[in-house]
Amino acid sequence: MIRIIKANKKREYEFIKEIRSRAEETDKQIEAEVRDILTAVKTFGDMAVLEFSKRFDNAREIKTFTKEDFAKAYEQVPKKLKSALQTATNMITEFHKKQLTKGFKIAKNGYELGQTVRGLERVVVYAPCGTAGYFSSVLMAVIPAKIAGVKDIVIMSPPPKNGEVNQYILASAHIAGADSMVLVGGAHGIGAFAYGTESIPRADKIVGPGNAYVATAKKLVYGAVGVDMIAGPSDITIIADESANPKFVASDLLSQAEHDKLSSAILLTTSQTLAEKVKAELEARALNEKRLEYIKPAIENYSGIIVCKSENQCVELANLIAPEHLEILTVKPRAIFKKIKNAGSVFLGEYSTEPLGDYIAGLNHTLPTSGTARFCSALSVDDFVKKIQYMEFNREAFNELAEKASYMAECEGLFAHAEAIRVRGVRE
Repeated sequence: MIRIIKANKKREYEFIKEIRSRAEETDKQIEAEVRDILTAVKTFGDMAVLEFSKRFDNAREIKTFTKEDFAKAYEQVPKKLKSALQTATNMITEFHKKQLTKGFKIAKNGYELGQTVRGLERVVVYAPCGTAGYFSSVLMAVIPAKIAGVKDIVIMSPPPKNGEVNQYILASAHIAGADSMVLVGGAHGIGAFAYGTESIPRADKIVGPGNAYVATAKKLVYGAVGVDMIAGPSDITIIADESANPKFVASDLLSQAEHDKLSSAILLTTSQTLAEKVKAELEARALNEKRLEYIKPAIENYSGIIVCKSENQCVELANLIAPEHLEILTVKPRAIFKKIKNAGSVFLGEYSTEPLGDYIAGLNHTLPTSGTARFCSALSVDDFVKKIQYMEFNREAFNELAEKASYMAECEGLFAHAEAIRVRGVRE
Protein backbone atom coordinates (compact mmCIF):
# COMPACT_ATOMS: atom_id res chain seq x y z
CA MET A 1 0.00 0.00 0.00
CA ILE A 2 2.70 2.49 1.02
CA ARG A 3 6.13 2.27 -0.59
CA ILE A 4 9.35 1.85 1.37
CA ILE A 5 12.32 3.61 -0.18
CA LYS A 6 15.90 2.88 0.86
CA ALA A 7 17.87 6.10 0.62
CA ASN A 8 20.71 5.86 -1.90
CA LYS A 9 21.33 9.53 -2.73
CA LYS A 10 19.00 9.23 -5.71
CA ARG A 11 15.69 7.44 -5.10
CA GLU A 12 14.74 9.62 -2.12
CA TYR A 13 15.26 12.82 -4.10
CA GLU A 14 13.27 11.50 -7.05
CA PHE A 15 10.44 10.65 -4.66
CA ILE A 16 10.43 14.12 -3.09
CA LYS A 17 10.45 15.74 -6.54
CA GLU A 18 7.52 13.56 -7.57
CA ILE A 19 5.53 14.55 -4.48
CA ARG A 20 6.18 18.24 -5.06
CA SER A 21 4.81 18.10 -8.59
CA ARG A 22 1.67 16.17 -7.66
CA ALA A 23 -0.76 19.03 -8.35
CA GLU A 24 0.95 20.82 -11.22
CA GLU A 25 -1.20 19.55 -14.10
CA THR A 26 -4.37 20.10 -12.12
CA ASP A 27 -3.23 23.64 -11.33
CA LYS A 28 -2.87 24.54 -15.02
CA GLN A 29 -6.39 23.39 -15.85
CA ILE A 30 -7.93 25.02 -12.78
CA GLU A 31 -6.18 28.34 -13.32
CA ALA A 32 -7.82 28.84 -16.71
CA GLU A 33 -11.27 28.15 -15.23
CA VAL A 34 -10.66 30.43 -12.25
CA ARG A 35 -9.51 33.33 -14.45
CA ASP A 36 -12.82 33.18 -16.33
CA ILE A 37 -14.80 33.08 -13.09
CA LEU A 38 -12.93 36.06 -11.61
CA THR A 39 -13.34 38.10 -14.79
CA ALA A 40 -17.09 37.48 -14.75
CA VAL A 41 -17.39 38.47 -11.08
CA LYS A 42 -15.33 41.62 -11.61
CA THR A 43 -17.46 42.58 -14.61
CA PHE A 44 -20.96 41.56 -13.58
CA GLY A 45 -20.85 41.59 -9.76
CA ASP A 46 -23.76 40.01 -7.90
CA MET A 47 -25.31 38.61 -11.07
CA ALA A 48 -22.20 36.50 -11.74
CA VAL A 49 -21.81 35.46 -8.10
CA LEU A 50 -25.42 34.23 -8.03
CA GLU A 51 -25.03 32.40 -11.32
CA PHE A 52 -21.94 30.54 -10.10
CA SER A 53 -23.58 29.81 -6.74
CA LYS A 54 -26.50 28.19 -8.57
CA ARG A 55 -24.19 26.25 -10.88
CA PHE A 56 -21.72 24.96 -8.28
CA ASP A 57 -23.69 24.89 -5.03
CA ASN A 58 -27.34 24.81 -6.10
CA ALA A 59 -27.88 28.00 -4.07
CA ARG A 60 -30.65 30.42 -5.09
CA GLU A 61 -29.53 33.31 -2.93
CA ILE A 62 -26.57 34.60 -0.97
CA LYS A 63 -27.53 34.19 2.68
CA THR A 64 -25.99 36.27 5.45
CA PHE A 65 -25.79 35.39 9.15
CA THR A 66 -25.34 37.78 12.05
CA LYS A 67 -24.02 37.65 15.60
CA GLU A 68 -27.53 36.80 16.75
CA ASP A 69 -27.55 33.74 14.50
CA PHE A 70 -24.17 32.71 15.87
CA ALA A 71 -25.43 32.97 19.45
CA LYS A 72 -28.51 30.85 18.69
CA ALA A 73 -26.40 28.14 17.08
CA TYR A 74 -24.01 28.13 20.03
CA GLU A 75 -26.89 27.46 22.41
CA GLN A 76 -27.95 24.45 20.35
CA VAL A 77 -24.64 22.58 20.11
CA PRO A 78 -23.88 19.78 22.58
CA LYS A 79 -22.57 20.83 25.98
CA LYS A 80 -19.47 18.70 25.45
CA LEU A 81 -18.61 20.61 22.27
CA LYS A 82 -19.16 23.95 24.03
CA SER A 83 -16.63 22.92 26.64
CA ALA A 84 -14.14 21.86 23.96
CA LEU A 85 -14.64 25.09 22.01
CA GLN A 86 -14.10 27.16 25.15
CA THR A 87 -10.89 25.31 26.02
CA ALA A 88 -9.61 25.65 22.47
CA THR A 89 -10.48 29.36 22.45
CA ASN A 90 -8.61 29.91 25.71
CA MET A 91 -5.52 28.04 24.49
CA ILE A 92 -5.47 29.73 21.07
CA THR A 93 -5.97 33.15 22.65
CA GLU A 94 -3.17 32.68 25.15
CA PHE A 95 -0.72 31.57 22.46
CA HIS A 96 -1.60 34.28 19.95
CA LYS A 97 -1.62 37.14 22.46
CA LYS A 98 2.12 36.54 22.82
CA GLN A 99 2.50 37.41 19.12
CA LEU A 100 1.04 40.89 19.47
CA THR A 101 3.71 43.52 18.88
CA LYS A 102 3.68 47.21 19.71
CA GLY A 103 5.13 50.08 17.76
CA PHE A 104 8.39 51.78 18.64
CA LYS A 105 10.11 55.13 18.27
CA ILE A 106 13.65 56.46 18.10
CA ALA A 107 13.74 60.01 19.39
CA LYS A 108 16.95 62.05 19.15
CA ASN A 109 17.89 65.71 18.92
CA GLY A 110 15.62 67.24 16.31
CA TYR A 111 13.95 64.13 14.88
CA GLU A 112 11.80 61.12 15.64
CA LEU A 113 11.52 57.87 13.69
CA GLY A 114 8.94 55.27 14.50
CA GLN A 115 6.61 52.49 13.56
CA THR A 116 2.99 52.14 14.58
CA VAL A 117 0.97 48.91 14.43
CA ARG A 118 -2.69 48.98 13.40
CA GLY A 119 -5.22 46.24 12.76
CA LEU A 120 -6.76 45.82 9.33
CA GLU A 121 -10.27 47.17 8.81
CA ARG A 122 -12.04 44.24 7.14
CA VAL A 123 -10.90 40.63 6.96
CA VAL A 124 -12.64 37.64 5.40
CA VAL A 125 -12.07 34.16 6.83
CA TYR A 126 -12.69 31.26 4.48
CA ALA A 127 -14.28 28.33 6.33
CA PRO A 128 -14.26 25.21 4.11
CA CYS A 129 -17.32 23.02 4.22
CA GLY A 130 -16.73 20.44 1.50
CA THR A 131 -15.43 16.99 2.41
CA ALA A 132 -15.61 18.08 6.07
CA GLY A 133 -16.90 21.09 8.00
CA TYR A 134 -13.76 22.79 9.28
CA PHE A 135 -15.22 24.80 12.14
CA SER A 136 -11.85 24.69 13.88
CA SER A 137 -10.44 26.87 11.08
CA VAL A 138 -12.83 29.61 12.20
CA LEU A 139 -11.16 29.69 15.61
CA MET A 140 -7.69 29.67 14.07
CA ALA A 141 -8.33 32.79 11.99
CA VAL A 142 -10.93 34.82 13.87
CA ILE A 143 -9.15 34.73 17.25
CA PRO A 144 -5.81 36.20 16.06
CA ALA A 145 -7.73 38.73 13.94
CA LYS A 146 -9.62 39.89 17.05
CA ILE A 147 -6.38 40.12 19.01
CA ALA A 148 -4.86 42.20 16.20
CA GLY A 149 -7.74 44.68 16.42
CA VAL A 150 -9.52 43.96 13.12
CA LYS A 151 -12.75 45.99 13.04
CA ASP A 152 -14.93 43.74 10.84
CA ILE A 153 -14.40 39.97 10.60
CA VAL A 154 -16.56 38.20 8.03
CA ILE A 155 -16.70 34.44 7.57
CA MET A 156 -17.17 33.14 4.04
CA SER A 157 -18.37 29.56 3.75
CA PRO A 158 -19.78 27.62 0.78
CA PRO A 159 -23.54 26.98 0.78
CA PRO A 160 -24.19 23.46 2.10
CA LYS A 161 -25.21 20.86 -0.47
CA ASN A 162 -28.02 19.58 1.74
CA GLY A 163 -29.31 23.07 2.55
CA GLU A 164 -28.41 22.73 6.24
CA VAL A 165 -25.91 25.30 7.48
CA ASN A 166 -23.12 23.82 9.57
CA GLN A 167 -24.14 24.74 13.11
CA TYR A 168 -20.65 24.06 14.43
CA ILE A 169 -19.23 26.75 12.15
CA LEU A 170 -21.84 29.21 13.41
CA ALA A 171 -21.13 28.25 17.03
CA SER A 172 -17.39 28.68 16.49
CA ALA A 173 -18.03 32.09 14.95
CA HIS A 174 -19.86 33.06 18.13
CA ILE A 175 -17.21 32.02 20.61
CA ALA A 176 -14.36 33.40 18.47
CA GLY A 177 -16.07 36.77 18.00
CA ALA A 178 -16.80 37.02 14.26
CA ASP A 179 -19.16 39.76 13.06
CA SER A 180 -21.04 38.07 10.21
CA MET A 181 -21.02 35.15 7.78
CA VAL A 182 -21.86 35.02 4.08
CA LEU A 183 -22.80 31.74 2.42
CA VAL A 184 -20.69 31.91 -0.70
CA GLY A 185 -17.63 29.91 -1.64
CA GLY A 186 -15.25 28.89 -4.35
CA ALA A 187 -13.42 31.16 -6.76
CA HIS A 188 -16.51 33.34 -7.24
CA GLY A 189 -16.68 33.99 -3.49
CA ILE A 190 -13.02 34.96 -3.40
CA GLY A 191 -13.60 37.27 -6.37
CA ALA A 192 -16.62 38.90 -4.72
CA PHE A 193 -14.66 39.85 -1.61
CA ALA A 194 -11.56 40.80 -3.59
CA TYR A 195 -13.28 43.20 -6.00
CA GLY A 196 -16.53 44.00 -4.19
CA THR A 197 -20.03 43.65 -5.65
CA GLU A 198 -23.32 45.47 -5.20
CA SER A 199 -24.06 43.52 -2.00
CA ILE A 200 -20.60 42.35 -0.89
CA PRO A 201 -18.10 45.04 0.17
CA ARG A 202 -14.49 44.31 -0.73
CA ALA A 203 -12.16 43.07 1.99
CA ASP A 204 -8.65 44.16 2.92
CA LYS A 205 -7.50 40.57 3.28
CA ILE A 206 -8.76 37.02 2.74
CA VAL A 207 -7.37 34.22 4.90
CA GLY A 208 -8.01 30.56 5.50
CA PRO A 209 -7.59 27.23 3.70
CA GLY A 210 -9.73 26.02 0.80
CA ASN A 211 -9.75 23.67 -2.16
CA ALA A 212 -7.67 24.08 -5.33
CA TYR A 213 -10.14 26.59 -6.81
CA VAL A 214 -10.02 28.74 -3.69
CA ALA A 215 -6.22 28.60 -3.50
CA THR A 216 -5.88 29.50 -7.18
CA ALA A 217 -8.35 32.35 -6.85
CA LYS A 218 -6.41 33.74 -3.87
CA LYS A 219 -3.23 33.66 -5.93
CA LEU A 220 -4.86 35.50 -8.84
CA VAL A 221 -6.60 38.23 -6.80
CA TYR A 222 -3.53 39.08 -4.73
CA GLY A 223 -2.91 42.78 -5.16
CA ALA A 224 -6.59 43.63 -5.34
CA VAL A 225 -6.76 42.17 -1.83
CA GLY A 226 -4.26 40.75 0.63
CA VAL A 227 -4.04 36.99 1.21
CA ASP A 228 -2.36 34.96 3.91
CA MET A 229 -0.80 32.19 1.82
CA ILE A 230 -1.51 29.95 -1.16
CA ALA A 231 -2.31 26.62 0.43
CA GLY A 232 -1.90 23.34 -1.43
CA PRO A 233 -2.73 19.78 -0.36
CA SER A 234 -2.01 18.97 3.27
CA ASP A 235 1.16 17.10 4.24
CA ILE A 236 2.99 15.60 7.19
CA THR A 237 6.53 14.35 7.65
CA ILE A 238 7.54 12.25 10.65
CA ILE A 239 11.11 11.66 11.81
CA ALA A 240 11.14 8.53 13.96
CA ASP A 241 13.76 6.18 15.36
CA GLU A 242 13.55 2.59 16.60
CA SER A 243 11.98 3.80 19.89
CA ALA A 244 8.84 5.06 18.17
CA ASN A 245 5.53 3.26 18.59
CA PRO A 246 4.48 2.04 15.10
CA LYS A 247 0.79 2.39 16.00
CA PHE A 248 1.32 6.06 16.85
CA VAL A 249 3.28 6.69 13.67
CA ALA A 250 0.70 4.97 11.46
CA SER A 251 -2.15 6.83 13.16
CA ASP A 252 -0.53 10.19 12.57
CA LEU A 253 0.20 9.40 8.92
CA LEU A 254 -3.44 8.40 8.42
CA SER A 255 -4.67 11.55 10.16
CA GLN A 256 -3.18 13.68 7.39
CA ALA A 257 -3.95 11.31 4.53
CA GLU A 258 -7.67 11.57 5.25
CA HIS A 259 -7.74 15.27 4.33
CA ASP A 260 -7.59 14.89 0.57
CA LYS A 261 -6.69 12.51 -2.25
CA LEU A 262 -3.59 14.65 -2.90
CA SER A 263 -2.43 14.66 0.72
CA SER A 264 1.08 13.44 1.45
CA ALA A 265 2.32 11.50 4.49
CA ILE A 266 6.05 10.71 4.76
CA LEU A 267 8.03 8.80 7.37
CA LEU A 268 11.79 9.33 7.66
CA THR A 269 13.51 6.72 9.80
CA THR A 270 16.82 5.01 10.32
CA SER A 271 15.06 1.78 11.33
CA GLN A 272 14.10 -0.78 8.69
CA THR A 273 12.20 -2.64 11.41
CA LEU A 274 10.07 0.39 12.22
CA ALA A 275 9.45 0.97 8.52
CA GLU A 276 8.09 -2.56 8.09
CA LYS A 277 5.93 -2.34 11.23
CA VAL A 278 4.43 1.00 10.19
CA LYS A 279 3.70 -0.36 6.71
CA ALA A 280 1.93 -3.36 8.29
CA GLU A 281 -0.09 -1.09 10.60
CA LEU A 282 -1.19 1.07 7.68
CA GLU A 283 -2.24 -1.93 5.63
CA ALA A 284 -4.16 -3.43 8.55
CA ARG A 285 -5.98 -0.24 9.47
CA ALA A 286 -6.49 1.77 6.32
CA LEU A 287 -9.31 -0.32 4.89
CA ASN A 288 -11.35 0.24 8.04
CA GLU A 289 -10.99 4.03 8.01
CA LYS A 290 -14.19 5.99 7.34
CA ARG A 291 -12.55 8.32 4.81
CA LEU A 292 -10.95 5.53 2.78
CA GLU A 293 -11.82 7.23 -0.52
CA TYR A 294 -9.29 9.95 0.39
CA ILE A 295 -6.81 7.89 2.40
CA LYS A 296 -6.20 5.15 -0.17
CA PRO A 297 -5.04 7.36 -3.09
CA ALA A 298 -3.11 9.66 -0.75
CA ILE A 299 -1.17 6.78 0.79
CA GLU A 300 -0.63 4.87 -2.44
CA ASN A 301 0.28 7.78 -4.71
CA TYR A 302 1.76 10.56 -2.60
CA SER A 303 3.13 8.99 0.55
CA GLY A 304 6.15 6.92 1.46
CA ILE A 305 8.60 5.63 4.04
CA ILE A 306 12.23 6.56 3.49
CA VAL A 307 14.81 4.48 5.34
CA CYS A 308 17.77 6.78 5.90
CA LYS A 309 21.36 5.89 6.70
CA SER A 310 21.64 8.34 9.58
CA GLU A 311 19.70 10.76 11.74
CA ASN A 312 21.41 13.64 9.97
CA GLN A 313 20.08 12.39 6.64
CA CYS A 314 16.56 12.37 8.11
CA VAL A 315 17.06 16.00 9.10
CA GLU A 316 18.47 16.90 5.68
CA LEU A 317 15.47 15.41 3.88
CA ALA A 318 13.00 17.00 6.31
CA ASN A 319 14.50 20.41 5.62
CA LEU A 320 14.33 19.71 1.89
CA ILE A 321 10.67 18.71 2.11
CA ALA A 322 9.89 21.76 4.31
CA PRO A 323 6.74 20.07 5.61
CA GLU A 324 3.52 21.69 6.73
CA HIS A 325 3.57 19.44 9.81
CA LEU A 326 6.72 17.83 11.21
CA GLU A 327 6.55 15.28 14.02
CA ILE A 328 9.75 14.18 15.76
CA LEU A 329 9.22 10.83 17.49
CA THR A 330 12.70 10.00 18.75
CA VAL A 331 14.46 9.45 22.06
CA LYS A 332 15.75 13.05 22.03
CA PRO A 333 13.37 15.09 19.86
CA ARG A 334 14.71 18.47 20.96
CA ALA A 335 18.20 17.63 19.75
CA ILE A 336 16.76 17.08 16.27
CA PHE A 337 14.50 20.13 16.52
CA LYS A 338 17.58 22.35 16.87
CA LYS A 339 18.63 21.26 13.37
CA ILE A 340 15.25 21.91 11.72
CA LYS A 341 15.24 24.97 9.45
CA ASN A 342 12.06 24.51 7.44
CA ALA A 343 8.68 23.47 8.86
CA GLY A 344 5.27 25.02 9.38
CA SER A 345 4.68 23.52 12.81
CA VAL A 346 6.75 21.01 14.78
CA PHE A 347 5.45 18.40 17.23
CA LEU A 348 7.95 16.96 19.70
CA GLY A 349 7.51 13.55 21.28
CA GLU A 350 4.91 10.80 21.09
CA TYR A 351 2.20 12.66 22.99
CA SER A 352 2.46 15.83 20.91
CA THR A 353 0.40 14.35 18.11
CA GLU A 354 -0.38 16.71 15.24
CA PRO A 355 -4.20 16.50 15.59
CA LEU A 356 -3.89 17.87 19.14
CA GLY A 357 -2.29 20.94 17.59
CA ASP A 358 -4.97 21.05 14.90
CA TYR A 359 -7.72 21.58 17.42
CA ILE A 360 -6.91 22.62 20.93
CA ALA A 361 -3.25 23.03 21.94
CA GLY A 362 -3.13 26.70 20.92
CA LEU A 363 -0.87 26.59 17.86
CA ASN A 364 -2.36 27.79 14.59
CA HIS A 365 -3.25 25.06 12.11
CA THR A 366 -3.31 27.29 9.01
CA LEU A 367 0.17 26.44 7.80
CA PRO A 368 2.40 26.71 4.72
CA THR A 369 2.13 23.67 2.44
CA SER A 370 3.92 22.30 -0.64
CA GLY A 371 7.38 23.20 0.65
CA THR A 372 6.55 26.88 1.19
CA ALA A 373 7.67 26.58 4.83
CA ARG A 374 11.07 27.51 3.38
CA PHE A 375 9.88 31.13 3.34
CA CYS A 376 6.40 31.23 4.88
CA SER A 377 5.06 30.90 8.44
CA ALA A 378 1.90 29.82 10.21
CA LEU A 379 -1.05 32.20 10.26
CA SER A 380 -0.54 34.63 13.13
CA VAL A 381 -1.52 37.99 14.55
CA ASP A 382 1.03 39.55 12.17
CA ASP A 383 -1.22 38.58 9.25
CA PHE A 384 -3.92 40.95 10.51
CA VAL A 385 -1.94 44.12 11.17
CA LYS A 386 -0.20 46.83 9.18
CA LYS A 387 3.07 48.33 10.35
CA ILE A 388 3.23 51.99 9.35
CA GLN A 389 6.52 53.88 9.44
CA TYR A 390 6.75 57.59 10.19
CA MET A 391 9.38 60.29 10.69
CA GLU A 392 9.43 63.90 11.86
CA PHE A 393 12.48 66.20 11.42
CA ASN A 394 13.07 69.78 12.50
CA ARG A 395 15.31 72.16 10.51
CA GLU A 396 18.52 71.45 12.38
CA ALA A 397 18.19 67.67 12.10
CA PHE A 398 17.29 68.03 8.42
CA ASN A 399 20.41 70.08 7.76
CA GLU A 400 22.60 67.37 9.30
CA LEU A 401 21.57 64.86 6.62
CA ALA A 402 20.44 66.96 3.65
CA GLU A 403 23.71 67.25 1.72
CA LYS A 404 24.46 63.51 1.88
CA ALA A 405 20.90 62.56 0.94
CA SER A 406 20.81 64.90 -2.07
CA TYR A 407 24.18 63.60 -3.26
CA MET A 408 22.90 59.98 -3.04
CA ALA A 409 19.86 60.97 -5.13
CA GLU A 410 22.08 62.55 -7.78
CA CYS A 411 24.24 59.43 -7.94
CA GLU A 412 21.09 57.41 -8.69
CA GLY A 413 20.16 59.90 -11.40
CA LEU A 414 17.04 61.10 -9.56
CA PHE A 415 17.62 64.83 -9.76
CA ALA A 416 14.10 65.86 -8.71
CA HIS A 417 14.67 63.92 -5.50
CA ALA A 418 17.89 65.81 -4.94
CA GLU A 419 16.18 69.14 -5.63
CA ALA A 420 13.32 68.37 -3.23
CA ILE A 421 15.98 68.16 -0.53
CA ARG A 422 18.12 71.04 -1.77
CA VAL A 423 15.21 73.48 -2.18
CA ARG A 424 14.73 73.47 1.58
CA GLY A 425 18.28 74.79 1.79
CA VAL A 426 20.65 75.03 4.70
CA ARG A 427 19.25 77.99 6.56
CA GLU A 428 21.04 79.77 9.36
